[in-house]
Amino acid sequence: MKLSSFLYFVRYGLKTIITKGEDPILGTVIVTDKCNLHCKHCSVNNKTAVIRPYIKVKEEMKILYDMGIRILFFCGGETFLWENSGKNLRDLVIEAKEMGFMIVNVVTNGTYPIDLPEADLILLSLDGDREHHNIIRGDTYDTIMDNIENATAENICFYMAINQINKETIPHVCQLAKEKKNVKAVSFNFHTPYPDTRYLKLSAEEKKQCCDVICKQMDEGAPVFNLRSVFPYLIENRFPVPCKQCVVIENGKISICGRCIDEPGLCDECGYFFVAEYTLLFSGKIRPILEMLHTYLRYI
Repeated sequence: MKLSSFLYFVRYGLKTIITKGEDPILGTVIVTDKCNLHCKHCSVNNKTAVIRPYIKVKEEMKILYDMGIRILFFCGGETFLWENSGKNLRDLVIEAKEMGFMIVNVVTNGTYPIDLPEADLILLSLDGDREHHNIIRGDTYDTIMDNIENATAENICFYMAINQINKETIPHVCQLAKEKKNVKAVSFNFHTPYPDTRYLKLSAEEKKQCCDVICKQMDEGAPVFNLRSVFPYLIENRFPVPCKQCVVIENGKISICGRCIDEPGLCDECGYFFVAEYTLLFSGKIRPILEMLHTYLRYI
């Protein structure tokens, strides 16, 4: 991360904590909900299967920038499916950087070739070892491993949603993150139980067991892009929601925190680690602040 960007985020954080501000800093543009997979835990794919027009996506990027957002995510659906008006995902990342976004990340399922060196992080969904990942996402594990090996930059971060199917495979994903040359880190979430996927939800005790495993992996050198001090809050869902400093824009609609907010009661069962991390950070909790500084400087 550039020093100028680091100082910008430090100033923003201090101002937000001191004034209890709610101005957003992180924004996500949903470029499409079209996806080539039908994962067991996903409730938002192929609702419309529409590729958003380039001109609209660029307008939404500008809206977020004008709101003061400087950390941008491109998300789907599957982001690498996005092509429009002679532009592709790489063009969007480059334009976002030129527009002034300081950190630009992309979320992908990893089934398409990964040629995106301009992105700060590529959050690649990996949901366990070959057996359990394929149960959740179809026969894609080997394709993903090949795409990781052939990626054109070392900017991949595994993105694992822990659920009832894959909860025992955390060490495998951590070990892969240590071994793969193009992988910087691994970031975890707990499954957020939309009504049609409640059977995948973890209990508080199961979340604690998973957090204990993650901590052990961290102690053994696994590059985990999460904050250990936040785990107790995640286990019992005792962190403030929604995160006012994060927004999502999809087809012109802006949602605070994420698309989950439209599901009654779902915020109370939020499994997104970043939501807990950001809300506690901006509440002025000292340990998350110190861990966040260390983590971001190390991995971005």
